[in-house]
Amino acid sequence: MTESVETWWVVLFDSVHHAMQAEKLLIEEGIPHKLVPVPRHISSDCGVCLRFAAADRTRVADVLDRRGTYREIRPL
Repeated sequence: MTESVETWWVVLFDSVHHAMQAEKLLIEEGIPHKLVPVPRHISSDCGVCLRFAAADRTRVADVLDRRGTYREIRPL
């Protein structure tokens, strides 16, 4: 079965350092995610982003709004 593009969202960052900080926060909160290269169709100064399931969008936003630094959260 092929996964739908709408199933995944990404968090974009201004630096790799911010991406790694956010990854640590998501690990602490037990939110499944993956650090991946920014897809070519998405523009960002940083070369990596965090990919996560659409179902976790609210949880990810809540954690990063409270404790993280990010540029944008968007569908993949």
